[in-house]
Amino acid sequence: MKISYAQAMCDPSFYLPIAFAAEEAGYDGMVVPDSLGYPGPSDTKYPYSADGDNAFIEDKPFIEPFVLISAMGAVTQRLRFTTLVMKLPVRLPVVVAKQATSLAVMTNNRFSFGVGLSPWPEDFAVTGQPWKGRGKRMDEMIEILRGLQKGDYFEFSGDYYEIPRFKICPVPSEPIPILIGGHSEAALRRAARIGDGWMHAGGPPDELPRYMARLAELRRDAGRDHLPFEVHAISPDAFTVDGIRRLEDQGVTNVVVGFRDTQPNGPDTQTLEKKLGDLRDFADKVLAKL
Repeated sequence: MKISYAQAMCDPSFYLPIAFAAEEAGYDGMVVPDSLGYPGPSDTKYPYSADGDNAFIEDKPFIEPFVLISAMGAVTQRLRFTTLVMKLPVRLPVVVAKQATSLAVMTNNRFSFGVGLSPWPEDFAVTGQPWKGRGKRMDEMIEILRGLQKGDYFEFSGDYYEIPRFKICPVPSEPIPILIGGHSEAALRRAARIGDGWMHAGGPPDELPRYMARLAELRRDAGRDHLPFEVHAISPDAFTVDGIRRLEDQGVTNVVVGFRDTQPNGPDTQTLEKKLGDLRDFADKVLAKL
């Protein structure tokens, strides 16, 4: 079982000392969220909060994931970084491929690419990308990323993207794991069909076994149940040794832990010292006993 530390919407100056401390304390990785910005009035419901409201994001500091991971990678040697999750179809495929492969090279293969669909039409509007067809576009983007990261000439002809014969350099010495986020049936199918893993976004803990069972069924149907597959989960069980063992028995391979409300109504008032104390306390009480 791997343990990743989650921190978001805090003072940007905290991230580098947190990454250094997390590695020193024995965590396996850190997860990094993605948010382009905050839309104006919207009728869209946020799928991962009880009331569907995303007002907690307004005026919160989000550092662009590729930039943030590059900085944290420079002050660590072992810690693995995973986006939870990057909104892929609001971006351009070749640009993303260049960014992701460069990041993997500069971190010595310590990058896993968690990707998903933004629930906000506004994210697509501000980046000039169409809302319609976003799922199929993401499928094509994943195929393009996998093709370009091999370092050979690659071309692609799809329903949405046309890539002439092209190659990028440098590319990482290992393939970048691509993990699919989302709780919808479409997201689970995509993870089973083309993902190297699935990223759980939290919610009622009793729903996780249902998602796991459905993923197992879909992977068998796709003929991919023999392949390695990561499952990153957010669960109250992740905060005790026995709970982590229960998650492991369910098929979870990576648990994500954080020590503050992920949907705060106001600014993050925790000091850096408090954050470092919490992550070290968990390491002493739980990580050391695994």
